[in-house]
Amino acid sequence: MSKIKIGCCGFPKGIKKYFTEFDTVEVQKTFYQPVSLQSVEKWFKQAPLNFEFTIKAFQGITHPTTSPTYRRLKKPLPGNLENYGFFRQTDEVYNAWKETEKIALALHVKYILFQCPSSFKPTDENLENITSFFNKISNSRYHFVWEPRGVNWTDDIILEICKKCNLIHCVDPFKQKPVTKNIAYFRLHGKPPGEKMYYYSYSKEDLKKLYEHCKNFRETYCFFNNIDMYKNALKFKEIVSNFRG
Repeated sequence: MSKIKIGCCGFPKGIKKYFTEFDTVEVQKTFYQPVSLQSVEKWFKQAPLNFEFTIKAFQGITHPTTSPTYRRLKKPLPGNLENYGFFRQTDEVYNAWKETEKIALALHVKYILFQCPSSFKPTDENLENITSFFNKISNSRYHFVWEPRGVNWTDDIILEICKKCNLIHCVDPFKQKPVTKNIAYFRLHGKPPGEKMYYYSYSKEDLKKLYEHCKNFRETYCFFNNIDMYKNALKFKEIVSNFRG
């Protein structure tokens, strides 16, 4: 029987309330800026014994500083701003990884998500950089999860990179099937395509279909990232429980 872990991208409710309802969360704050160790150590101490944190890697690794996501950055970045993002082989990118790993260690994380912008395309330079990056940071402690975006990333190219770098292909299962097997990492961004998909609330039938997607894997992580993420995640948890008796 497939193991299914259900949670949200970030804490949509108070953290104590969240811990009573779910057994996992994908931490979002770590993408926008390094989080203090004091804060994450407090989260870990508050969490139930079997609760699992995953984290989204700091954007300094994946996103160039021209990305609008940097508007939420509170502290100026050290070094040359042109050296950030796209897995560039620079001190700035590897220092961004070190900041991410500090948080991963404090939260006893197994899964780390690297989400790329659609501007990160499969050019020769980018393919070389992403391969070099993951080969250099390879560590049996972690499962690295990769969410490429954009039509240029064909399944063949994604599969080749995932095999070379031992990555888990992250997808929204309503839009795409992952090319990797055994472990699935699903991020539910909202069903309709386009800018308004975040405002979509999943129906009961949608969530039943999601369960069918999950059954194809030994282990599945489902993180909701839409406006009704908390309500939808709770409903999905109920559906999974009903299917399993």
